[in-house]
Amino acid sequence: MGVREQVYDVTNSVGDKLLKGVNRAIGRQSELPLQPFYDPADFAWVAPMEANWKAVRGELDAVLAHRNALPNFQDISVDQYQLTDDDRWKTFFFYGYGFRSDANCARCPETTRLIEAIPGMETAMFSILAPGKRIPPHDGPYKGVLRYHLGLIVPEAPVEQCGIRVGPESRGWREGESLVFDDTYEHEAWNETDATRVVLFLDVVRPLRQPMRSINAAMIKAIGYSPFIQDAKRRHQEWEARFERETG
Repeated sequence: MGVREQVYDVTNSVGDKLLKGVNRAIGRQSELPLQPFYDPADFAWVAPMEANWKAVRGELDAVLAHRNALPNFQDISVDQYQLTDDDRWKTFFFYGYGFRSDANCARCPETTRLIEAIPGMETAMFSILAPGKRIPPHDGPYKGVLRYHLGLIVPEAPVEQCGIRVGPESRGWREGESLVFDDTYEHEAWNETDATRVVLFLDVVRPLRQPMRSINAAMIKAIGYSPFIQDAKRRHQEWEARFERETG
């Protein structure tokens, strides 16, 4: 482990202790019950995503034509090195806590139009799992957002071979269908098939009562200014420049 990774580990440890108290307060002020998965039909913005999933898939296909040039998740977000250290989890970012990848958004205008219409969208990317890739059990640090997956490329396989576990519940993806879950529960994902799995991956602000709604907005803004996000922004901009040179 390098010095940079050690610094991030210490920073994350301190931040985790502070966030535990905030997460408890968020849980008490949540407009939704505390549970691993939610019914996608309860979110009005899900229906337009599912209705237009083939347009998103078409733009994804164009991105995947340059798959080898796409960044590994840990190349952009350094704390992911605890979860993955190979080239079998690739990403294509649109948004990340205040940072907008203008170049990637321009490459996928319909996807961008759809995600920008979602109230409280904070993070958006294509998440690409190669055959045989498993993301080990872990939990997200902050309860102020919910995680969304829209299935885009999903191998035909039972959940035991391609799926996600959140808390005690395991589910599989389906193309054109959605999963909404709370990633602060321990979760893991796997693709034990011989085909690629891709989802559109979003973080969306959790519905909260006041005053926690305003506190959450301030927390999310502060996260965007954190050294971790700023470092990810720098790394992504460096990748964008390489990608542009390689693909023209």
